[in-house]
Amino acid sequence: MKITDFYGYKKTGRKISMITAYDSTMAALAAESAVDCVLVGDSLAMVMHGQDSTIAATVEMMALHTAAVARAVKGKLIVADMPFLSVRKGLQPAMEAVEKLARAGAQAVKIEGLEGHEEIISHIVKSDMPVMGHLGLTPQSINKFGGYKAQGKDQASAERLVAQAQELERLGCFALVLECVPERLAGRITNLLKIPVIGIGAGPATDGQVLVMQDMLGLYGEPPSFVKKYLDGRRLVVDALNNFDSEVKNSVFPETKHGDSERNGEVAEAPYKSALRR
Repeated sequence: MKITDFYGYKKTGRKISMITAYDSTMAALAAESAVDCVLVGDSLAMVMHGQDSTIAATVEMMALHTAAVARAVKGKLIVADMPFLSVRKGLQPAMEAVEKLARAGAQAVKIEGLEGHEEIISHIVKSDMPVMGHLGLTPQSINKFGGYKAQGKDQASAERLVAQAQELERLGCFALVLECVPERLAGRITNLLKIPVIGIGAGPATDGQVLVMQDMLGLYGEPPSFVKKYLDGRRLVVDALNNFDSEVKNSVFPETKHGDSERNGEVAEAPYKSALRR
């Protein structure tokens, strides 16, 4: 998928699917799927590093995970989040962060919010790095919001979000993530913009949807109410681990076929290297 495909899908009404990935293993699964776009989200601070919020993500952390994802994903657009404060330190530090993410394999960056970011967003776009906007519940702003709260519920805040969305489009963003806003407002913004709107907790009227992979696979705690669990992955993995534990303790595993002695002490090279790559 290319940036230009976003515009084409918007025109034809074809929905866009985007999923997060933070490591090579999960990214390889995304690569095998029909999902359109992979987001290396700053939510990796929570999902992969056990932090309480996305604020803990750094540029270096984002670049490390982006590189891991990029090694496993080919043919899908890779978007990386600009982490907390990375666009608030001035133009040069912001562009250095963009460069690190681009060299790690990101083909676009996502920036939360608008106020105070206008010049930097415009400069990044003019520097030929595509920018995806993000409005509504912006997790980097949880201290200001007082927690993870839906946005745009009253008339004044709804109108402000509409104006911000239009400004992001004017600045050159190729798409917009709209998180945790009322369905009616999400539909209104989607209809107003020429660029596609990707929703998360914003109802079905947007041009596409994004979810955290670990949430939709049921691997990461209790997901938010707007997440549909497509798999009870946590239960499946725990059951598999318990099965392994039982077989080891009851001398069921390993069997002779799981050893290397039958291969004259040599590990089968191709499968072994393949396993390492994954």
